[in-house]
Amino acid sequence: MPLVGVALISFIVGMVKGCPGSPNRDAAEQYVEYWAEGNYVAMYDMLSTKSREGITQERFIARYGEASAEATIESIEQSDAEGDETNAEIPMEVDTLAFGTIDQSLKVTFGSDGIAWQNSLLFPGLELNEELTRVTKLPGRAKILAEDGQVMAEGPVDAREHPLGDSMIDVTGVTGPPDQEEGPDLTSLALGYEPGEDTGISGLELAYNARLTGTPGGTLFAKPIEGGTDGQGRELGSGTPAPAKPLKTTIDPDLQESAVANLGGVSGGVTVLDAKKGFIKALAGSAYSVLQPPGSTMKMVTATAALETGAATMDSSYDYVTEAPADGRMIQNAHGEVCGGTFTEAFAKSCNSVFAPLAEQIGPEQFTRTAELYGFNRPPQVWNDEGLAAVNPPTPTLPEADDYDSDLGVSGIGQGRVQATPLLMASVAQAISNKGISLPTPITTEADLQPEMKPVRVTSQKVASQVADLMVAVVTSGTGIAAAIPEAQVAGKTGTAEVGPSGEVDANGDDILIEDAWFAGFAPSDKPQLAICVNVLDASGDGGTVAAPIAAAILSDGL
Repeated sequence: MPLVGVALISFIVGMVKGCPGSPNRDAAEQYVEYWAEGNYVAMYDMLSTKSREGITQERFIARYGEASAEATIESIEQSDAEGDETNAEIPMEVDTLAFGTIDQSLKVTFGSDGIAWQNSLLFPGLELNEELTRVTKLPGRAKILAEDGQVMAEGPVDAREHPLGDSMIDVTGVTGPPDQEEGPDLTSLALGYEPGEDTGISGLELAYNARLTGTPGGTLFAKPIEGGTDGQGRELGSGTPAPAKPLKTTIDPDLQESAVANLGGVSGGVTVLDAKKGFIKALAGSAYSVLQPPGSTMKMVTATAALETGAATMDSSYDYVTEAPADGRMIQNAHGEVCGGTFTEAFAKSCNSVFAPLAEQIGPEQFTRTAELYGFNRPPQVWNDEGLAAVNPPTPTLPEADDYDSDLGVSGIGQGRVQATPLLMASVAQAISNKGISLPTPITTEADLQPEMKPVRVTSQKVASQVADLMVAVVTSGTGIAAAIPEAQVAGKTGTAEVGPSGEVDANGDDILIEDAWFAGFAPSDKPQLAICVNVLDASGDGGTVAAPIAAAILSDGL
């Protein structure tokens, strides 16, 4: 009998509050669950027909995005809803970046066939005809430090300074007004910035803008949409700003200055990596932001795949010719030169007549697999997901195994649809120098900012050693002799990529092509410390003439 009495009382309480499983209460809870997941489309689908006639899906999603940014929402949790046939009230706990944790209830009204849309659904605690408004205060922006602790960037967001000189800007990037042509900058708004206020717009200032900003503070209000009000309205929550600690990078300031100075302001890019640890030591120009055909630096990949599959050995030899068939056409050597000999000589002299047919012998599956192990067809491994999304650098690419369309041979010599950056080709050289193990290329040592990639075994230690020997021959007796330095033996590979007609013709009436110059390598060859790639766009000469000397100067400074 006592148990029956308890059950009866519970039943009556349930009827008063809205019994468990009631459709409206369940719908309200589902709406908030979708909200917590950021699934605005599913939320919109739960609106009544009349509500959907009054607000488009695009506008609905935009309004929730703007409200979320205004409130700096980080997470949403809910408790059990209470309600009846026309209304429901859901206690919510909203964690915000700037205004602390806000405990308020969301009031939901139902139409005949769904949730009735009204402005108060944008945030818990809002009443009908109220809107969110705020007053925010940002803490001091964090410094950006080099690996030795020297300051590369400091000062307030609207007046950043670079004590080590402007060469650091190629890494740190800059702050400035956000681009608002496509609407409000919700990312900056969600970090406590007001519309149009200076924020990180490039480089590390953009990639780690949230990290450098620290925790904003201020007060969030519910303010009447129309009519007068004292102050800002009803207070919903408040918080105190807290500055972030300095961001320490892996940049060597002397190498950074050397990279920028030796690139000399021409269009192109330079990347210098720690050969054993993978992290970035210097970046100059378009080191990771512009994709171009890598030219014959791609032969590092082709040689690896050839030795792995047995399509070539270190004892292989080739006829001396000016051209050879691949992809159903004749592929010429640079400037129609006669090229051939041993595998080492063919690599050192960069024989297209050897490596284009060799790519076909390797086959599309193994060629693609090797290239992808080296880093093609995956995003650059510099930042964590947050930084990657902010900077959005392009992904180096080559065709999938079944999509070469008679371009496999030219892919083997870094032409066709192969696209790379100096960062990637420096990473290829790093993997070879590191006994066949490719590493991520982070730019900071902070654990929670690291890219997700783990070390990747690209090839065996034996094959990596053989490719390294081929690269030494390039510098000692091949196309890359201009990369030689007195401090150490350099291993490398030159590249010259044809990227299109210049609009001019030579004495024979043939189109003069725009060419990019490349050099990728590492030093010292026996105990590698630095891996490098240099790319010069629309170069005045080939990779051995233009890019190799730049690499030599930087490696010499670094060693």
